[in-house]
Amino acid sequence: MHLIATGNKGVAEAVLQAQPDVVAAYPITPQTEIVEQIAAFISEKRLDCQYIPVESEHSAMAACIGASATGARTFTATSSHGLLYMHEMLHWAAGARVPVVMANVNRALGPGWNVWAEHTDAFSQRDTGWLQVFASTVQEVYDTMLMAFRIAEDEKVLLPMMVNLDGFSLSHTMQPMEKIETGTFIPPFSLPHAIDTLHPVAYGPLTGPDEYFRFRADMERSMRSSRLVIRDTEAEFARLFGRTYRETEEYQVEDADVLLVAMGTFGKEAEVAVDKLRKEGIKAGSLRVRWFRPFPRLDLAGRDIVVIDRGYSFGFGGVLSMSIRATSRAEPYSVIAGLGGQEVTYHDMADFVRDRKPGKEYWFGVKDDV
Repeated sequence: MHLIATGNKGVAEAVLQAQPDVVAAYPITPQTEIVEQIAAFISEKRLDCQYIPVESEHSAMAACIGASATGARTFTATSSHGLLYMHEMLHWAAGARVPVVMANVNRALGPGWNVWAEHTDAFSQRDTGWLQVFASTVQEVYDTMLMAFRIAEDEKVLLPMMVNLDGFSLSHTMQPMEKIETGTFIPPFSLPHAIDTLHPVAYGPLTGPDEYFRFRADMERSMRSSRLVIRDTEAEFARLFGRTYRETEEYQVEDADVLLVAMGTFGKEAEVAVDKLRKEGIKAGSLRVRWFRPFPRLDLAGRDIVVIDRGYSFGFGGVLSMSIRATSRAEPYSVIAGLGGQEVTYHDMADFVRDRKPGKEYWFGVKDDV
């Protein structure tokens, strides 16, 4: 079925097909449409699940954790300060090994108060143990949400997963989208350690120094195992439905002397910049990083790297560029751009490439040196 949909609608349609048992909901701009649409599906008898309207995002995640611990498939959605309010519970979800699936509509953090896109909200949760993926189109949002349930719930993984989409520039933008009949692509959920009243267990008891670190090591083993599960799931999706996804999306990289690296919707804008630069005789390519956790292993040797950072770690640097530096030994030119919805066009991106200074950092739009 072909339709025109927003990113938020794409999330809701995928959740409908995944048929969760529990949805915990709290509104926040620009995510609210997701849980509103799911509520409509329930009222229309198209989705049979327990819909829990809670008093806060912290409670939303707590409700998902409790439901998932009983073996229920769970979903929620949030954005920005709502995600930050969940922070404690995100650690609990990952540590309890409950595969909650969540859509996060990326939005800047206050103050100053801002409802437009940047990636700081998701980046600030990078050490919680959640899988994180960033989408760039409505179709990719829908497809990735379908895959999220299968990936997170795989017994080799059993970690919660966050699907990120840029606020307004994707959440509220209408694009063509093809719905698919998933069939058995999303298998029934079975949690090996689900709460069973006949065999009682406890979650979250005090764990001493002789055991705690073992739980953390097991989370890392599962995060590493998720790489193969992700690849297999994306390969099966391509085989069944004809759309291919990988940990990165490459565009004209084969003979490129310089790569423009970005995430989310900027990754698509970068492709237009590459076309412009190619017409000028500059051998440019683009690489869109889809998976942030686990972070991809990148081979960037022999090329100049220009990274558009839509999130910043104060006192350290652009989050994406520093991640690339740490994992690939590249010395990227880090351009801090797009924070709080700052407009960045493909013309600007082409300028970043022309003016690149490897190993340096540049704040787009800031006249004085930072």
